[in-house]
Amino acid sequence: MVRAFYVAFRGLLIAWRSELHFKVHSAAAITVIAMGLALNVSTIEWAILVLTIGFVFAAEYANSALERLGDRVSTEYDPLIRDAKDFAAASVLIAAIAAAVVGLLILGPKLWSYFVAL
Repeated sequence: MVRAFYVAFRGLLIAWRSELHFKVHSAAAITVIAMGLALNVSTIEWAILVLTIGFVFAAEYANSALERLGDRVSTEYDPLIRDAKDFAAASVLIAAIAAAVVGLLILGPKLWSYFVAL
């Protein structure tokens, strides 16, 4: 069990160190968390935001894993590997768009109220 956690945390660290998109998603997640704290979101809103952030990271990890596996299987051009990589990248795109919509739905009205009150 300890080994499983070690391997998982190693994966977290390797991806964060080597993949630019993890840094971009981390910055976005930190921004959303800061805004949630500042705008006093409800418990349910927090749950939705955390699930959405987790969904984006999970999709990005799966995408990175598939990218590395595809690169290991063959360095030659293969249309099936290309398609698999594109499908994985599309899953990250869909997750990121969904996260942006969730963020706008939860944080947007609160931000609007804040700026109107100024």
